[in-house]
Amino acid sequence: MRFFKEAFSAPVEWKEIMRQCYLLGYRSLGLITLTGFITGIVFTKQSRPSLAEFGATSWLPSLVAIAIIRSLAPLLTALITAGKVGSNIGAELGSMKVTEQIDAMEVSGTNPFKFLVVTRTLATTITIPILTFYTGLVGMLGAFLNVTTFENTSYQAFIQSAFESISFLDIFSSTIKAIVFGFTIGIVGCYQGYNSSKGTEGVGKAANSSVVIGMFLVFLEEIVGTQITFMFRT
Repeated sequence: MRFFKEAFSAPVEWKEIMRQCYLLGYRSLGLITLTGFITGIVFTKQSRPSLAEFGATSWLPSLVAIAIIRSLAPLLTALITAGKVGSNIGAELGSMKVTEQIDAMEVSGTNPFKFLVVTRTLATTITIPILTFYTGLVGMLGAFLNVTTFENTSYQAFIQSAFESISFLDIFSSTIKAIVFGFTIGIVGCYQGYNSSKGTEGVGKAANSSVVIGMFLVFLEEIVGTQITFMFRT
């Protein structure tokens, strides 16, 4: 509740928000690129034998596109970010808490909650949806390379087949899930770090709890989001 109160009140720390967006995106870009690309290749390779039994390998691009766009892209991005960024947020704020840097900011007249918590939570909420689209793009690229290697499928045919079964609801639901995942990862990491104690032990606990709780909530939100989307689709 305090986050929403501070987020919609002046002044807005635009410079710090943009800095956090850059840091969060930059730190995760390499790992997300590698993971998304490998996921596209592996998922395509594992799906081909099952479809080949029914002579339906032509459906492979559609199958991969549905899996990546609807679920894999936002979920993979959230899990990677929770592990890499969530732990960093928890450890950073936890270190500032136990070394009394947050108290020093309050004494100097700075609002530490707005400057530390609001900016990082907004940054994850903004950045993760963008990274989700990037993950989907890289995953589809990996799938295309695998399909064109074994099936000699052209780029135009792959794109046409892949996106025939993708609707606006799929893209919209993935975007909403990515926004919710981003907010969850940011708020959990900030909460654990901002309320840490017991010196260096508390910092380690804050970093670990940020990852574990963040991933757990992401999986729960994925289940709920998938069920809600299914209700609209039917």
